Amino acid sequence: MAFRLSNNLIGILNALTFVLSLPILIAGIWLRTRADGTECERYLSAPFIAIGVFLLVVSIAGLVGACCRVNCLLWFYLVAMFILIVVTFCFTIFTFVITNKGAGEAVSGRGYKEYKLGDYSNWLQKRVENDKYWNKFRSCLQDSKVCKKLQEKKLDQSHFFQADLSPLESGCCKPPTSCNFTYVGGTDWTPVTTTSLDTDCQAWKNDGTVLCYGCNSCKAGVVATFKRHWRRAAVISIAFLVILIIVYCVGCCAFRNNRRDNRGAYRGGWKQGGGYA
Repeated sequence: MAFRLSNNLIGILNALTFVLSLPILIAGIWLRTRADGTECERYLSAPFIAIGVFLLVVSIAGLVGACCRVNCLLWFYLVAMFILIVVTFCFTIFTFVITNKGAGEAVSGRGYKEYKLGDYSNWLQKRVENDKYWNKFRSCLQDSKVCKKLQEKKLDQSHFFQADLSPLESGCCKPPTSCNFTYVGGTDWTPVTTTSLDTDCQAWKNDGTVLCYGCNSCKAGVVATFKRHWRRAAVISIAFLVILIIVYCVGCCAFRNNRRDNRGAYRGGWKQGGGYA
Protein backbone atom coordinates (compact mmCIF):
# COMPACT_ATOMS: atom_id res chain seq x y z
CA MET A 1 0.00 0.00 0.00
CA ALA A 2 2.84 2.36 0.91
CA PHE A 3 4.53 1.64 -2.39
CA ARG A 4 1.44 2.32 -4.41
CA LEU A 5 0.55 5.48 -2.52
CA SER A 6 3.97 7.16 -2.74
CA ASN A 7 4.83 6.01 -6.27
CA ASN A 8 1.40 6.76 -7.68
CA LEU A 9 1.39 10.20 -6.05
CA ILE A 10 4.82 11.03 -7.47
CA GLY A 11 3.65 9.78 -10.87
CA ILE A 12 0.54 11.97 -10.81
CA LEU A 13 2.45 15.07 -9.67
CA ASN A 14 5.08 14.66 -12.35
CA ALA A 15 2.47 14.03 -15.02
CA LEU A 16 0.93 17.39 -14.09
CA THR A 17 4.37 19.03 -14.07
CA PHE A 18 5.10 17.57 -17.52
CA VAL A 19 1.87 19.05 -18.88
CA LEU A 20 2.71 22.41 -17.25
CA SER A 21 6.22 22.48 -18.72
CA LEU A 22 4.99 22.30 -22.33
CA PRO A 23 3.17 25.69 -22.52
CA ILE A 24 6.06 27.35 -20.63
CA LEU A 25 8.60 25.96 -23.09
CA ILE A 26 6.43 26.79 -26.11
CA ALA A 27 5.92 30.36 -24.84
CA GLY A 28 9.68 30.82 -24.47
CA ILE A 29 10.39 29.52 -27.97
CA TRP A 30 7.62 31.69 -29.39
CA LEU A 31 9.02 34.82 -27.74
CA ARG A 32 12.49 33.96 -29.03
CA THR A 33 11.53 33.27 -32.64
CA ARG A 34 8.64 35.65 -33.41
CA ALA A 35 9.63 37.95 -36.28
CA ASP A 36 8.15 41.14 -34.81
CA GLY A 37 9.31 40.44 -31.25
CA THR A 38 10.93 43.22 -29.23
CA GLU A 39 14.36 42.99 -27.62
CA CYS A 40 12.66 42.87 -24.23
CA GLU A 41 10.56 39.86 -25.24
CA ARG A 42 13.60 38.03 -26.56
CA TYR A 43 15.42 38.80 -23.31
CA LEU A 44 12.50 37.38 -21.28
CA SER A 45 12.36 34.24 -23.43
CA ALA A 46 15.53 32.77 -21.88
CA PRO A 47 14.04 32.20 -18.38
CA PHE A 48 10.90 30.66 -19.92
CA ILE A 49 12.96 28.22 -22.00
CA ALA A 50 15.26 27.34 -19.08
CA ILE A 51 12.35 26.71 -16.68
CA GLY A 52 10.42 24.77 -19.31
CA VAL A 53 13.36 22.47 -20.13
CA PHE A 54 14.14 21.93 -16.43
CA LEU A 55 10.54 21.01 -15.57
CA LEU A 56 10.29 18.78 -18.64
CA VAL A 57 13.44 16.77 -17.86
CA VAL A 58 12.77 16.48 -14.13
CA SER A 59 9.13 15.51 -14.56
CA ILE A 60 10.01 12.77 -17.06
CA ALA A 61 12.67 11.41 -14.70
CA GLY A 62 10.24 11.41 -11.76
CA LEU A 63 7.40 9.93 -13.78
CA VAL A 64 9.42 7.07 -15.29
CA GLY A 65 11.40 6.48 -12.10
CA ALA A 66 8.31 6.19 -9.91
CA CYS A 67 5.99 4.32 -12.26
CA CYS A 68 8.54 2.01 -13.90
CA ARG A 69 10.64 1.48 -10.77
CA VAL A 70 13.81 2.85 -12.39
CA ASN A 71 15.90 3.78 -9.38
CA CYS A 72 18.60 5.71 -11.25
CA LEU A 73 16.01 8.09 -12.72
CA LEU A 74 14.26 8.48 -9.39
CA TRP A 75 17.62 9.18 -7.77
CA PHE A 76 18.29 11.87 -10.41
CA TYR A 77 14.83 13.29 -9.71
CA LEU A 78 15.50 13.49 -5.96
CA VAL A 79 18.87 15.18 -6.53
CA ALA A 80 17.26 17.74 -8.84
CA MET A 81 14.47 18.34 -6.31
CA PHE A 82 17.00 18.79 -3.50
CA ILE A 83 18.92 21.35 -5.58
CA LEU A 84 15.65 23.13 -6.37
CA ILE A 85 14.78 23.25 -2.67
CA VAL A 86 18.17 24.75 -1.80
CA VAL A 87 17.94 27.31 -4.65
CA THR A 88 14.40 28.29 -3.65
CA PHE A 89 15.42 28.68 -0.01
CA CYS A 90 18.45 30.82 -0.92
CA PHE A 91 16.35 32.91 -3.33
CA THR A 92 13.76 33.57 -0.61
CA ILE A 93 16.36 34.70 1.94
CA PHE A 94 18.24 36.76 -0.66
CA THR A 95 15.05 38.47 -1.82
CA PHE A 96 14.03 39.51 1.68
CA VAL A 97 17.55 40.84 2.34
CA ILE A 98 17.84 43.02 -0.78
CA THR A 99 14.28 44.37 -0.55
CA ASN A 100 14.30 45.40 3.11
CA LYS A 101 15.31 48.98 2.30
CA GLY A 102 13.74 51.78 0.30
CA ALA A 103 10.31 53.31 -0.12
CA GLY A 104 8.70 56.13 -2.04
CA GLU A 105 8.80 59.60 -0.49
CA ALA A 106 5.58 61.58 -0.18
CA VAL A 107 5.63 64.99 -1.87
CA SER A 108 3.69 67.92 -0.42
CA GLY A 109 0.66 68.75 -2.53
CA ARG A 110 1.11 65.72 -4.76
CA GLY A 111 -0.79 62.46 -4.95
CA TYR A 112 2.23 60.54 -6.18
CA LYS A 113 5.50 59.64 -4.50
CA GLU A 114 9.04 60.20 -5.69
CA TYR A 115 11.83 57.67 -5.55
CA LYS A 116 15.52 58.07 -4.71
CA LEU A 117 18.00 55.46 -5.89
CA GLY A 118 20.19 55.87 -2.81
CA ASP A 119 17.36 54.65 -0.55
CA TYR A 120 17.58 51.09 -1.86
CA SER A 121 20.06 48.26 -1.29
CA ASN A 122 23.51 48.50 -2.85
CA TRP A 123 22.96 45.31 -4.86
CA LEU A 124 19.88 46.71 -6.59
CA GLN A 125 21.60 50.05 -7.16
CA LYS A 126 24.55 48.38 -8.87
CA ARG A 127 22.25 46.43 -11.19
CA VAL A 128 20.56 49.53 -12.63
CA GLU A 129 23.74 51.61 -12.62
CA ASN A 130 25.41 49.04 -14.85
CA ASP A 131 24.95 50.23 -18.46
CA LYS A 132 24.72 46.65 -19.72
CA TYR A 133 21.68 45.93 -17.58
CA TRP A 134 20.17 49.39 -17.78
CA ASN A 135 20.07 49.40 -21.57
CA LYS A 136 17.91 46.26 -21.42
CA PHE A 137 15.68 47.76 -18.73
CA ARG A 138 15.35 50.94 -20.74
CA SER A 139 14.41 48.98 -23.87
CA CYS A 140 11.74 47.15 -21.89
CA LEU A 141 10.35 50.43 -20.55
CA GLN A 142 10.08 51.88 -24.03
CA ASP A 143 8.50 48.69 -25.36
CA SER A 144 5.91 48.69 -22.56
CA LYS A 145 4.89 52.28 -23.53
CA VAL A 146 4.36 53.26 -19.89
CA CYS A 147 4.95 56.94 -20.57
CA LYS A 148 2.95 56.92 -23.80
CA LYS A 149 -0.07 55.64 -21.88
CA LEU A 150 0.36 58.48 -19.39
CA GLN A 151 0.56 60.95 -22.28
CA GLU A 152 -2.68 59.58 -23.74
CA LYS A 153 -4.57 60.23 -20.50
CA LYS A 154 -4.26 63.99 -21.19
CA LEU A 155 -4.62 64.99 -17.54
CA ASP A 156 -4.77 68.67 -16.67
CA GLN A 157 -2.40 70.04 -14.07
CA SER A 158 -4.64 69.61 -11.01
CA HIS A 159 -5.55 66.04 -11.88
CA PHE A 160 -1.95 65.16 -12.79
CA PHE A 161 -0.56 66.47 -9.51
CA GLN A 162 -3.12 64.45 -7.55
CA ALA A 163 -2.75 61.29 -9.65
CA ASP A 164 -1.54 58.10 -7.98
CA LEU A 165 1.35 57.46 -10.37
CA SER A 166 3.19 54.16 -10.41
CA PRO A 167 6.92 54.18 -9.55
CA LEU A 168 7.75 53.91 -13.26
CA GLU A 169 5.42 56.76 -14.24
CA SER A 170 6.71 58.97 -11.43
CA GLY A 171 10.40 58.22 -11.99
CA CYS A 172 10.60 57.91 -15.79
CA CYS A 173 7.76 59.96 -17.28
CA LYS A 174 8.22 63.28 -15.49
CA PRO A 175 11.08 65.35 -14.11
CA PRO A 176 11.64 65.39 -10.33
CA THR A 177 9.50 67.91 -8.42
CA SER A 178 12.66 69.63 -7.15
CA CYS A 179 13.35 70.83 -10.72
CA ASN A 180 10.24 73.08 -10.54
CA PHE A 181 9.49 72.59 -14.24
CA THR A 182 6.16 73.87 -15.53
CA TYR A 183 3.64 71.19 -16.40
CA VAL A 184 2.18 71.46 -19.91
CA GLY A 185 0.40 68.14 -20.33
CA GLY A 186 1.08 64.42 -20.29
CA THR A 187 4.84 64.10 -20.55
CA ASP A 188 5.44 67.68 -21.75
CA TRP A 189 7.15 70.07 -19.35
CA THR A 190 8.66 73.51 -19.78
CA PRO A 191 12.17 73.65 -18.28
CA VAL A 192 12.98 76.64 -16.08
CA THR A 193 16.17 77.93 -14.53
CA THR A 194 16.64 76.05 -11.30
CA THR A 195 19.08 76.00 -8.43
CA SER A 196 18.43 72.32 -7.81
CA LEU A 197 21.55 70.17 -7.62
CA ASP A 198 19.62 67.18 -8.93
CA THR A 199 21.37 66.03 -12.14
CA ASP A 200 18.05 64.60 -13.36
CA CYS A 201 16.95 68.15 -14.16
CA GLN A 202 19.55 68.33 -16.94
CA ALA A 203 18.83 64.77 -18.09
CA TRP A 204 15.11 65.43 -18.74
CA LYS A 205 13.94 65.86 -22.35
CA ASN A 206 10.40 66.21 -23.73
CA ASP A 207 11.40 63.81 -26.51
CA GLY A 208 9.32 60.65 -26.05
CA THR A 209 12.36 58.44 -26.63
CA VAL A 210 14.37 60.26 -23.95
CA LEU A 211 12.13 61.74 -21.21
CA CYS A 212 13.74 60.72 -17.92
CA TYR A 213 14.95 57.27 -19.00
CA GLY A 214 18.49 58.34 -18.18
CA CYS A 215 17.55 59.74 -14.77
CA ASN A 216 18.39 58.26 -11.40
CA SER A 217 14.73 58.74 -10.50
CA CYS A 218 13.78 56.39 -13.35
CA LYS A 219 16.28 53.81 -12.14
CA ALA A 220 14.82 54.19 -8.65
CA GLY A 221 11.34 53.66 -10.10
CA VAL A 222 12.51 50.43 -11.73
CA VAL A 223 14.08 49.27 -8.46
CA ALA A 224 10.88 50.12 -6.54
CA THR A 225 8.88 48.07 -9.04
CA PHE A 226 11.31 45.16 -8.72
CA LYS A 227 11.08 45.38 -4.94
CA ARG A 228 7.29 45.15 -5.01
CA HIS A 229 7.27 42.17 -7.37
CA TRP A 230 10.14 40.37 -5.66
CA ARG A 231 8.47 40.74 -2.26
CA ARG A 232 5.40 39.01 -3.65
CA ALA A 233 7.59 36.37 -5.29
CA ALA A 234 9.34 35.75 -1.96
CA VAL A 235 6.02 35.16 -0.19
CA ILE A 236 4.91 32.78 -2.95
CA SER A 237 8.26 30.99 -2.85
CA ILE A 238 7.72 30.19 0.85
CA ALA A 239 4.55 28.29 0.00
CA PHE A 240 6.32 26.73 -3.00
CA LEU A 241 9.17 25.65 -0.73
CA VAL A 242 6.78 23.86 1.64
CA ILE A 243 5.23 22.01 -1.32
CA LEU A 244 8.67 21.05 -2.65
CA ILE A 245 9.70 19.63 0.71
CA ILE A 246 6.52 17.55 0.94
CA VAL A 247 6.98 16.23 -2.61
CA TYR A 248 10.64 15.50 -1.88
CA CYS A 249 9.68 13.46 1.20
CA VAL A 250 7.14 11.49 -0.84
CA GLY A 251 9.81 10.93 -3.48
CA CYS A 252 12.18 9.59 -0.85
CA CYS A 253 9.49 7.12 0.23
CA ALA A 254 9.02 6.02 -3.37
CA PHE A 255 12.79 5.61 -3.80
CA ARG A 256 13.06 3.56 -0.61
CA ASN A 257 10.15 1.38 -1.65
CA ASN A 258 11.67 0.90 -5.11
CA ARG A 259 14.90 -0.34 -3.56
CA ARG A 260 13.03 -2.60 -1.18
CA ASP A 261 10.96 -4.01 -4.05
CA ASN A 262 13.99 -4.51 -6.29
CA ARG A 263 15.94 -6.11 -3.44
CA GLY A 264 13.06 -8.47 -2.77
CA ALA A 265 12.82 -9.38 -6.45
CA TYR A 266 16.57 -10.02 -6.59
CA ARG A 267 16.52 -12.25 -3.53
CA GLY A 268 13.48 -14.13 -4.83
CA GLY A 269 15.14 -14.66 -8.19
CA TRP A 270 18.39 -15.81 -6.55
CA LYS A 271 16.60 -18.25 -4.31
CA GLN A 272 14.52 -19.55 -7.16
CA GLY A 273 17.62 -19.96 -9.28
CA GLY A 274 19.44 -21.69 -6.45
CA GLY A 275 16.52 -24.07 -5.88
CA TYR A 276 16.36 -24.83 -9.56
CA ALA A 277 20.03 -25.59 -9.66
